[in-house]
Amino acid sequence: MNQEKTTFQHLFSLPVIVAALGYFVDIYDLQLFGIVRVQSLESLGLNTKEAISSVGTTIINFQMIGLLLGGILWGILGDKKGRLSVLFGSIITYSLANICCGLIPQIEFIDKIEAYKWLRFIAGVGLAGELGAGITLVSEILPKNLRAIGTSLVAGIGLLGAVVATFTVKLSGNWTIAYFIGGGLGVALLLLRVGVIESGIFKDVVGKKHVERGNFFSFFTNWKRFVIYMKCIGIGLPTWFCIGILTYLSNEFGEALGITEKVDPGLAIMWAYIGISIGDFGSGFISHALHSRKKAIAAMMAFALVGVVVLLFSSSINSVNGYYAVCCWLGLGTGYWAMFVTVGAEQFGTNLRATAATTVPNMVRGTVVLMTITYKFFKPDQGVIIAGAIVGLICFAIGFYATLTIPETHGKDLDFLEA
Repeated sequence: MNQEKTTFQHLFSLPVIVAALGYFVDIYDLQLFGIVRVQSLESLGLNTKEAISSVGTTIINFQMIGLLLGGILWGILGDKKGRLSVLFGSIITYSLANICCGLIPQIEFIDKIEAYKWLRFIAGVGLAGELGAGITLVSEILPKNLRAIGTSLVAGIGLLGAVVATFTVKLSGNWTIAYFIGGGLGVALLLLRVGVIESGIFKDVVGKKHVERGNFFSFFTNWKRFVIYMKCIGIGLPTWFCIGILTYLSNEFGEALGITEKVDPGLAIMWAYIGISIGDFGSGFISHALHSRKKAIAAMMAFALVGVVVLLFSSSINSVNGYYAVCCWLGLGTGYWAMFVTVGAEQFGTNLRATAATTVPNMVRGTVVLMTITYKFFKPDQGVIIAGAIVGLICFAIGFYATLTIPETHGKDLDFLEA
């Protein structure tokens, strides 16, 4: 039956469309706090830059820790219960959490800031399941020659969610409405999911009772598997350095660079994600043309590194528009996100694939906590620019090493199991 379908029918099948829309809502909700961080915390009574920076970083860390733990939870469930069960469960969790975030100003029974932290943690847990399960499902249903393009379509469309989130905040004029809309989009997405079928490769494994599925600890009990797993995580570090440090904290970097006009983190995130979306659309075609995941990722990572150097050390970045332009540049270079998650899915057998594809990107997101801690450690003595450069140097060094030494997976047959 697969052979009778055209390329267009494969790439625009219901599972691919639903995975793309699911990731769209995921990114909308994931980036929403970064966009409304200053506005929402000011409305909750914080009125100094130091307080907003400190509390905002803490809330980001709560969300990222939720993503890390949620990645493990949903990854295991994805291999034990199926890819679709994760897609349903995760979206219910983060949709309800986002609706509750919109109700924070009305909360009286608990400190509003404390409630904000824990609701973003719960949202993080829910958001952790969307991308990995979607990429795994799409990777398993598409022919191997179309996997890179298919997953790039999912990410390219999905990443525009950050752009829509920025415009939603600007047009609504109220950060709480943006949270309500995010929750509503998630609920609407559940209705679309009803017609999506489970991966055939996964169904085949379910019938093999002797095969252990979703054992997260098996990544740590085999040295070769552990090294590959760590390299999968390492590939993604530059992406979240650019987003979690240079974009989320763009108001701090803008001030340190001497830009007189205030840099808006919401607009910085929007421009970064415009670049990421374009990059993700292109990364699949680049990989397809080069017949290599590694070459495509390494080339884009190098492009992003040049952008980081220009942003931090070039005297030409002296206006908000210049900062936003480089954010778009960084996004374009780190737009290998879907490719990186696809590599994580392709490295491991069907009985561990969802666990890998879901935990790997969320482990990367979780490292933002370490990045912000390192950045805050160096900032008092070294200043904003050098502190950021130190974190960036570590992330890119690990990223290049992991990319260049991990096994190539272009054209790899995914119908195999981990022993």
